[in-house]
Amino acid sequence: MKKIFKWALCAACVMGMAACNNQKTEVKSDKEEALERAMAPYVNNTVIATYSHMADEGLVLLDKCEQILAKVEAKEDYSTLMAEAGTAWRAMRKHWEQSEAFLYGPAASHTIDPHIDSWPLDFNAMNALLNNEAQMKQIEEEGGAYVGDKLGYALKGFHAAEYLLFESVEQGGRAVGTGKTHAANLTRPQAIYLLGIVEDLTQQSILLEYAWAGEVSDAKMKLLEEAEVDLFEDNYGKQMINAGKAGSIYVSFQDAAEEIISGAADIASEVADLKMGNPYTAVDPDYLESPYSCTSTTDFADNIRSIQHAYCGAQAGDYSISNYVYRQDAELDAKVRKAIEESIAAIEAIEDFEHNPTDAKVGAAIDKVKALEEVLANEVLALLAK
Repeated sequence: MKKIFKWALCAACVMGMAACNNQKTEVKSDKEEALERAMAPYVNNTVIATYSHMADEGLVLLDKCEQILAKVEAKEDYSTLMAEAGTAWRAMRKHWEQSEAFLYGPAASHTIDPHIDSWPLDFNAMNALLNNEAQMKQIEEEGGAYVGDKLGYALKGFHAAEYLLFESVEQGGRAVGTGKTHAANLTRPQAIYLLGIVEDLTQQSILLEYAWAGEVSDAKMKLLEEAEVDLFEDNYGKQMINAGKAGSIYVSFQDAAEEIISGAADIASEVADLKMGNPYTAVDPDYLESPYSCTSTTDFADNIRSIQHAYCGAQAGDYSISNYVYRQDAELDAKVRKAIEESIAAIEAIEDFEHNPTDAKVGAAIDKVKALEEVLANEVLALLAK
């Protein structure tokens, strides 16, 4: 894009005085000024706040799993704790799903997304691990270190924890979830495995917050230090807020805004084509995101809310990309907002996705989300490029 520079030329004031050095001051275009206004609210109130809340819920889930292990070792009932852990898992999961419009940056560059959210869970591999006495003994001896360092992505993260927390029954060689938490029947190695998964999951969540914010609370930092986790010195949020300046990966605020909209379009595409599309078209009926907790449609709706927060702002009064689009093309802004609202409503109208993914309501929701993807990828990005 074009940049306008104002050159202040100093003249010699008195005969014999040397001319002053030329001084250059950059004057931002109206477009750059508007998009710059959107960056700090986006970084602080959308991205960092979402990751911070996710890590906070991770600490709650971690505490519940520590208590579960203590009850298992004491051979005491912990049914209530299992239900509370399930609630904490859902709360942590919600913030993660509301972050998926910004899977670029640290989530991608440090492979945190696949680390904590690989799916569908390999039901057979999971059962093979749980029935492998030698491997479960190693987990029992090494705990979180073994889970974090020696298990592949498919056997840790949200969905491994989901499988251990939530009830499922085997039907036709596949696990079918009920949405209810398990009874208190974990073995000691299984409880240690669950705790190790959640330790690793929480550490990765804190790393996301740290990579964007450049700092975290003392309690969170202590957890990382105790686990000897290497920190990512990205300070990604600062790079986005300082677009166009030395040290930033963004050459302009337009560049940063295009990244935000591209991330939003990408998750819309994933929700429509893969998360809902694969089961709906029977390309892969088992391609279910959260089948044991039965929260897949909640996941999808929260993915669209992540787009809503990225485009409109997460807090009332946040200046956002929507404000800039509205100034340039009010009809386009209204079209985007309507597409977001219609996508959420269509997803929330789906009934029992895990057990009936080919229902007509799924197809209707796919159409709405595809329309959202198209307006973001084609019209909004084109407007930003002008």
